[in-house]
Amino acid sequence: MLDSQELLTNLYNAFNPFEPLPAGDPKYVDCRDVRGDADIFNELGNRMRLAKSNTCQLYSGHRGAGKSTELLRLKQYLENRQFYVVYFAADEEDIDSEDAQYTDILLACTRRLLKDLQKIANPQPILNWLKERWQDLKDLAQTPMEFEGMEVESQLSQFAKLTANLRAVPELRQQIRQKVNPHTVTLIKVLNEFLADAKKHLPNGYTQLAVIVDNLDRMVLVKDGDNTNYEEVFLDRSEQLKALDCHLVYTAPISMLYSKRATDIRDIYGECLILPMIMVKTHKGETYQPGVNKVKEVIKKRVREIAPELSLENEIFDSPQTLERLCLLSGGHVRNLLLLTQDAIGRTEELPITEKEVRRAITQARDTYRRAVENHQWSLLAEVSHSKRIINDDQYRSLMYNRCLLEYRYLDDDGEMQRWYDIHPLIQGISEFKEAVAKLP
Repeated sequence: MLDSQELLTNLYNAFNPFEPLPAGDPKYVDCRDVRGDADIFNELGNRMRLAKSNTCQLYSGHRGAGKSTELLRLKQYLENRQFYVVYFAADEEDIDSEDAQYTDILLACTRRLLKDLQKIANPQPILNWLKERWQDLKDLAQTPMEFEGMEVESQLSQFAKLTANLRAVPELRQQIRQKVNPHTVTLIKVLNEFLADAKKHLPNGYTQLAVIVDNLDRMVLVKDGDNTNYEEVFLDRSEQLKALDCHLVYTAPISMLYSKRATDIRDIYGECLILPMIMVKTHKGETYQPGVNKVKEVIKKRVREIAPELSLENEIFDSPQTLERLCLLSGGHVRNLLLLTQDAIGRTEELPITEKEVRRAITQARDTYRRAVENHQWSLLAEVSHSKRIINDDQYRSLMYNRCLLEYRYLDDDGEMQRWYDIHPLIQGISEFKEAVAKLP
């Protein structure tokens, strides 16, 4: 039996909101039936299995909704069906989400593919490409070494240095892009030669190659005249983005899929799968108990690994009502749920977690959302809370990007998927929002 402090420490860390669950983790909760039946296996994986040529698909949803966990499950699903899968989170080592362009993504893909496939494929075509440009790039890689004198491992490491500087040294970022941009077509060509060799030498049991690039949905929108960095990456550079000789899945910002270019996106990539929230309330504002129960299960499975003998509703929390309130105020957003729970635990000196501690965690989170809303946006939030619809407009897309507006889906009695939108429930208690609601006609 753990002592009180050790128990709280373990519980606090069990609710880490920034670590996706690996495939097969016992803490995973299948929420398809309260997310409009969204199924990453059927909607992304099956297309890859059935296609006779390479596919390139986009996957989107609110940040923190659980996309990375679903993509890791997709990776395992594909691996069990003879796909060799390279998965990586682009913003962890290679790109800066605050300032990302297509060239950054291509270099990130190159580095990661070199890292994962160099033991089964000949990297020489890529090394030759780098050698031809070394005089231009060596200062940007911040190394005095001459390429000719390096061992192969050292030559390979230069891509890592280049992408590391792209992410970590803003003053070098634009210089690296300027040097690489004119040569992206030739880089793709040699990268595909490398991939072709890799596909000939895949380990036993694998017949196809797939790459999953996660966390591109975190890219911050940057406008350049009439164009945006979203359009530059996913539309203007779509042919290059799709050009890698393997199956591809990229995450994409949800606000882009609700832009005026949505039909262009569909024409280029096909239907894009969006992961909605867990529906904890209906579009009429009534508690949706199946969804609330799924959210409770997310908490219960994490608690069970630490303290299986304790009752969730009476010994971990002080009452069923306290737990239910926490679940409802999360809006069915998984990361928000984990953040609220972790914050409440962090305020607790001894179990159970009380209504007071949950209320303080909610108040703190609510204040964060208040700061995220610009003054002219309160009226927009009030309108959405009434209509449950959004308008195809930059201001609404901005509110979706920062998760003040959330998307929900459900299957109606005819089996048709219905989509609706609502404000994050934390916003309901903010005075500016209440004032905007009072002004509605």
